[in-house]
Amino acid sequence: MTKRFNPRDISWLSFNGRVLQEAADEDVPLSERIKFLGIFSNNLDEFFRVRVAGLKRAMAFNEKEAKEIFFEKPQTILEELHDLVIKQQKKFDHTWEKIQVEMAKQKVFIKTETELNDEQQEFVKNYYQEEVESNVIPLLLDDARPMPYLRDKSLYLGIAMRKTDWEYETRFAIIENPSRSNGRFLLLPSPKGEKHVILLEDVIKYNLPYIFSYFGFDSFSAHAFKITKDAEFDLDNDINTTLVEKIEKGIKNRRKGKPTRFVFDKHMDPALVEFIIKKLNLSKKDSIIPGQKIHNFKHFMDFPKIFKSESRPKERTAFDHPDFAGRQRISDVLVKKDVLLSFPYHTFMPVIDLLRESAMDPDVKSIHITIYRMAQNSKIANTLVNAARNGKEVTVMLELRARFDEEHNLDWKERFEMEGIKVLLGIPDKKVHAKLCIIKKRVNNKTIQYGFVSTGNINEKTAKIYGDYCLMTSNRTVMADINKIFAALKKPKMDIYQSLKPCKTLLVCPMDMRTTLMEHIDKEISEANAGNKAHIVIKVNSLSDKLLIKKLYDAAEAGVKIDMIIRGIYCAINQKRFKEPLHAISIVDEYLEHARVLYFHAGGKEIVYISSADWMTRNLDHRVEAAIRINSKKIKNELIDMLAIQLKDNVKARILNNELDNTYVSNNKPAHRSQLELHHYLRKKTKSD
Repeated sequence: MTKRFNPRDISWLSFNGRVLQEAADEDVPLSERIKFLGIFSNNLDEFFRVRVAGLKRAMAFNEKEAKEIFFEKPQTILEELHDLVIKQQKKFDHTWEKIQVEMAKQKVFIKTETELNDEQQEFVKNYYQEEVESNVIPLLLDDARPMPYLRDKSLYLGIAMRKTDWEYETRFAIIENPSRSNGRFLLLPSPKGEKHVILLEDVIKYNLPYIFSYFGFDSFSAHAFKITKDAEFDLDNDINTTLVEKIEKGIKNRRKGKPTRFVFDKHMDPALVEFIIKKLNLSKKDSIIPGQKIHNFKHFMDFPKIFKSESRPKERTAFDHPDFAGRQRISDVLVKKDVLLSFPYHTFMPVIDLLRESAMDPDVKSIHITIYRMAQNSKIANTLVNAARNGKEVTVMLELRARFDEEHNLDWKERFEMEGIKVLLGIPDKKVHAKLCIIKKRVNNKTIQYGFVSTGNINEKTAKIYGDYCLMTSNRTVMADINKIFAALKKPKMDIYQSLKPCKTLLVCPMDMRTTLMEHIDKEISEANAGNKAHIVIKVNSLSDKLLIKKLYDAAEAGVKIDMIIRGIYCAINQKRFKEPLHAISIVDEYLEHARVLYFHAGGKEIVYISSADWMTRNLDHRVEAAIRINSKKIKNELIDMLAIQLKDNVKARILNNELDNTYVSNNKPAHRSQLELHHYLRKKTKSD
């Protein structure tokens, strides 16, 4: 019997396999290959913290209920995940070995504590005593005392210590690697023409005799390990507790999360491994994974820039949108026409400049904006603070529940409120994921409104590496709908469905987005049944919503042509009964494909949306999301062109087949790398405009 769906979590591991393919690709610059290994590692950590933890909790569910949610029994998925993770880890290790060979060709070497020359030994000893020692706290382990608290995300050294003339058993200790304070990499004095790097844990290893000098040990064996904990937290229903208090409590409770993975250097002392497993109450059902020497590879995303010049080609340099190339104010342009910014090809500056203008414009009365994730030192946030200081009414919908950004957003909430900014905290049980902004000004007793609807976070840092779209507009019906959404967010206790019902132009979750999308698909089915052209193009990060997938199956069975560009999770499976098989690809390249774009042929009318929502149940039913239909013929054609460019990719596109084996698209056509082609396309339009 043919499976109807691929489990979401199996599909996600397939996506991470595509990231690993980039690290293994010898045509990718060496620094980028190392970065992709870091991304792979960081992704996997988050996967275990959230998805694997969720599957383990789901094993307590009713079996039928769990299968409905996860597409398979959680236990079955966990077993398959374990096998896939082990296979990917072996490929990761092999890739890292090959990368080190390439590094050696460039005379770049990572040195261990046993490979240092006399000058480097002195350097490492002095560096430890001057910079590291104050951040190191050795903890002795024994059966009589409880296991010390181990932090998720941290790297530890497990140390076995002996005395040559000691008749007693080996003593154990652990040391947390203080990479938060000291960084992970130290550049060493190096021979001419070479560059030597040592990892912080090896600095500590070299100094172990000094660290434990009081105990008289003369033999040390130290190896790295880390644990991954369940990072999900539930918000209780205590009506006497504010959302902020619940978030703060949830962050603290993460400390108590049950370990979901224990990864260690396979050369670690076996008795120490058994001791840690016992103390952490891990069992064979848990992910206990022996690995190589280096763990917490996520830090390698920030590996020192010490390779031979890998100059950034012109195709990777952001440029101004032609509509903003002159000296006109952003707002003056928007009251005349819609503008589509395509990140990271277009610079993000118009978004920042729009808010800066608004902060200083005496005619601007108010700014309303949604924020999900901000850059660390956010220029966006600073412009909002300046606007408030200049007497503008500033309202920020700040989503405190943005996973792993909770503390960062709590800090900004406090700062915003101190500056007189009104902070909205959303709706119970619904994350606010829509990317919206509306600015109002009064000129000659007339209200003028403009703003934007975006597919990605309002974040100047990620806009340099995420592929996203931002429609800047003053369209009255769009502004009216954004006003209605903010009105609903200001009254979180009201029925959200009733509050958002008046929206006429935007598709809004959880109100009407899914039903409208299904209506569009039904119209394509009707066209196909009538023998007419029927075509759908879907570009999203993830496709896992059962209802929409089933509707796509109906369309494929009717003969609708369906093209999909899905970066990550892809749960659909081609069925034998389809007249027109689903055609799906995933593009993984230097930029993260993050935009959501939907195209329906609509009997020749060609309907196009950009959206903040993926086709996942959580987005469609449990978040406030927004999609905007593109009215400008010029912008609509531009988006259709860019979809076509991506669908032609035969360099970085992988086929999403039923096996999810990440086969590259291969044909006899000239090489077509879509991210480079998009740059050329948009550059050409800049010159022609």
